[in-house]
Amino acid sequence: MKKYLAIFTLIYVSLIHPVHANHGNPVEPNTILVEINGLVCDFCARALEKVFGKHESVSNIHVNLDSKIVTITFKHNHLAMNDQTIKELINDAGYDVKEIHRHD
Repeated sequence: MKKYLAIFTLIYVSLIHPVHANHGNPVEPNTILVEINGLVCDFCARALEKVFGKHESVSNIHVNLDSKIVTITFKHNHLAMNDQTIKELINDAGYDVKEIHRHD
């Protein structure tokens, strides 16, 4: 199982890498990347997945503990959250937002 997780992580990181080469802007307009300080364990990831999973506008959330990046994908028919709301949700969960990357 760990082998598959490692392979998945490598594939995911290779897909995310072009995002950083594009000045931190996500490729998809309905996706936001959030760099977070304080993410250290699986419990952290599950806590943030739970916080954002409660919102009707969120279609998917992925927490990468290695890169400390949370990828939030919003449903196509919903508006993405504003930066202030994202920061408040993350701060209330006990973490600090380092930077938010959006598609221009």
